[in-house]
Amino acid sequence: MLSNDLLKILTCPVCKETLQPDEVKHVLQCQLCGLEFPVKDGIPILLVDDV
Repeated sequence: MLSNDLLKILTCPVCKETLQPDEVKHVLQCQLCGLEFPVKDGIPILLVDDV
């Protein structure tokens, strides 16, 4: 899905918490607020309007 180096620096645009990948749903999920952000063609889409 995404490299570990990239996952270390990505945070939720709403609450700034760490994002965890969900390989089955192809999303990054915020551990604090629960928002999910899609990963399309290997690119995380961290736009709040698209959630």
